Amino acid sequence: MPGPFHKLVNKLIKVEPQEISAALMSFLFVFTLMAAYYVLRPVRDAMSSDWTDAELSWLWTLNFFISAAAVLLYGFVVSRVKLRKLVPGIYIFFATSFLLFYLATLWFEDTVLIDKSFYVWVSFFALFHVSVFWSFMSDIYSSGQSRRLFGLFGAGASIGAVLGPSIPVLLGDRLGVYNLLLIAALMLLLIVPLIFYLDKFRSRNSNELDNHIDPVTLQTIGGEFFSGFIDFLSHRFLLGIGLFIVLYTMMSSFVYFELKNIMVEYDRATRSQYWGMMDLIVNTLAIFTALFATSRLATKFGLAVTLALVPVILVFGWIAVAIAPGLALLIGLQITRRAGNYAITRPGREMLFTGVERETRFKTKPVIDIVVYRGGDVLAGWTYTVLAQGVGLGLGAIAVVAALLACLWTLVAIFLGKIYEKNNLRQQSAARR
Repeated sequence: MPGPFHKLVNKLIKVEPQEISAALMSFLFVFTLMAAYYVLRPVRDAMSSDWTDAELSWLWTLNFFISAAAVLLYGFVVSRVKLRKLVPGIYIFFATSFLLFYLATLWFEDTVLIDKSFYVWVSFFALFHVSVFWSFMSDIYSSGQSRRLFGLFGAGASIGAVLGPSIPVLLGDRLGVYNLLLIAALMLLLIVPLIFYLDKFRSRNSNELDNHIDPVTLQTIGGEFFSGFIDFLSHRFLLGIGLFIVLYTMMSSFVYFELKNIMVEYDRATRSQYWGMMDLIVNTLAIFTALFATSRLATKFGLAVTLALVPVILVFGWIAVAIAPGLALLIGLQITRRAGNYAITRPGREMLFTGVERETRFKTKPVIDIVVYRGGDVLAGWTYTVLAQGVGLGLGAIAVVAALLACLWTLVAIFLGKIYEKNNLRQQSAARR
């Protein structure tokens, strides 16, 4: 019988007794992962104010092509490396890369090229590290478990994202900007033992899984290295997820460019602290939403409502900015968008992958999460540059464009949620037979 501790935990976050240890390890996994990233993020974003809008758009364009090539290489690795070695190997690789960036800043006096390379690499890491985490989670937990547990993991991500930026905010002046890379590399190495534990839980959890795979078989996936791209282009559901992500990037990029331009007058250390404090506020707000709202939204109202909630809020937010353009409303919109994404939209989107094939999760999902996302960045960056510098639109006019895009984002969210619910009901009916 469950004890008092489990009764309290289950009442708050709906974790079953046999899931507690694995849920805790998953929580620590994403907590540490996001803390490492958010140590790096303020360092990266502080660099952006040294460059013009066109320079930044070119870096985003370069990042798109590098991301596409890296995902193809990843597809090759996934086809040939056993899954037991794949996930820990990825985080060891990234830890090593940040150590090399740190050493490069010691070896070379002129760091302009190193800074731009670091900006592009962290931008790739920003999507890849979390995409691999959620692929791993959707391979471990069933769709029913994901509704209850993914909100908890979203809270873990937000708590880690609170701790991460607090390090450059509080210690950035003492440690120096580049020494933060060493801290992030160490955090990534701490994840590896957690992955090995969760691999063991996956075997014990095989009876719960409903994704049409043998969860005990952890051999190589096989197939062609480019099959993820073909799979993405061949399915309406996956194309819908891609469009959902592109519209999200349009929202985030418009706000990002405005904030980047405002901070041009500050030095890099001050910018790092400002970006860090912004991250701190956003992720603090996201913690409680993810802990107490996400699983209840998904289980009570369904995934269509869960995915559409933040887009609907942004429709009204952009309308408010269009009516009364100003920094305060823009900052409020940024906080709402990012906190809502971390706590609600991202966990909800990851639930979409719990019922697909393993090859889709490990090959096609990175195509969507990274290549499509960065393609959306390129589209958004150049769209903003044309609207602001080419056409000469101000914040109010750009907000009108963004509001229309948010309406389209809402419709796509409802479409994806409805398809997921239908597929889930079909799988449950087949399982009963």
